[in-house]
Amino acid sequence: MTLHLPSADGTLRAYEPRPEPSHRTPPSTGSAFTSRTVFSAAHVVADPYADTTPDGPAAVDWDATLAFRRHLWSHGLGVAEAMDTAQRGMGLDWPTAAELIRRSAAEAKATGGRIACGVGTDQLTATAATTATLADVRSAYEEQLAVVEESGAQAILMASRALAATAKGPDDYLELYGHILRQAAEPVILHWLGPMFDPALEGYWGSSDLDAATDTFLEVIAAHPDKVDGIKVSLLDAQREIDLRRRLPRGVRCYTGDDFNYPELIAGDEQGFSHALLGIFDPLGPLAADAVRVLDTGDTDGFRALLDPTVELSRHLFQAPTRYYKTGVVFLAWLSGHQSHFTMVGGLQSARSLPHLARAYELADGLGLFPDPKLAEERMGNLLALYGVNR
Repeated sequence: MTLHLPSADGTLRAYEPRPEPSHRTPPSTGSAFTSRTVFSAAHVVADPYADTTPDGPAAVDWDATLAFRRHLWSHGLGVAEAMDTAQRGMGLDWPTAAELIRRSAAEAKATGGRIACGVGTDQLTATAATTATLADVRSAYEEQLAVVEESGAQAILMASRALAATAKGPDDYLELYGHILRQAAEPVILHWLGPMFDPALEGYWGSSDLDAATDTFLEVIAAHPDKVDGIKVSLLDAQREIDLRRRLPRGVRCYTGDDFNYPELIAGDEQGFSHALLGIFDPLGPLAADAVRVLDTGDTDGFRALLDPTVELSRHLFQAPTRYYKTGVVFLAWLSGHQSHFTMVGGLQSARSLPHLARAYELADGLGLFPDPKLAEERMGNLLALYGVNR
């Protein structure tokens, strides 16, 4: 069946969906990657029947949300839980995030899946974040760290909007992160999320000069190398990430969060490589797992041959305003059959245009990402009809 997809210029173009499904099947239980540690930051599935408002408490379909995590684990991927992909600070409130952490950590323990969970300060609301003191920020981090550690998951110290608004300079970051790291029970992952993902994080680490910010970030790590498993860098600047990972203390990993340049960063060079903690590995899960297993054999060219073609889709989903990439991620999960509806917490399904979603469908279909292309075609057709596009 031909679909007529809207372009950005308002015209319709004919598109013939691929007829054959992808044939990626999960590996045998316990099949882990050997060359890289790889996390997918996973989205949450909203409850489509909940009577909610965009600024009200999140309503989550727990069965579908946990089923998607089992899907990722079945392919050998770790799950980075309650991160920005799960709409932290963009629809997912802290009480629901805490419940998500507890439920997912219990599911990981039951299934043998790897999990790391986001520790932030988002119980400080938008208003409170602008008036918070450093003591308030510290207490918020401590509360969330306790939840994650009690769940048995690894902690990811996320960048804090409240800290960005409160800190007077680098010394405040050094003091606060030092305090949290000293009390962490196990090594954590430090998360540097750039302002393209969250404008409220402009000037993080005490400076808008990225060289100065990098120096402060590295000073935090150097002071507590035994408490830092690794860093997740989401600046969409490949060379800056390479330069940064070459300056890390021995034993501290770099987890790329660069959804524009991940194949080359994971492949690495003669001086090292990045592991991965990526939102794009939510829709790319099975394909990404196949690629990493090829890399496990030492076949870098084969790895790049599988993963390089996915970059166009990723750059499309993460185009500015980048923080709305979650909409495309959930859209592809719906088309792939991982959920029965295209609804998001906070009403974020409205954050991208129909031409943007149509192009995402076209690129994903071209990559063979849909387990059932006919289902994806039918659902895309239904969405087009909802917008008044005749087949």
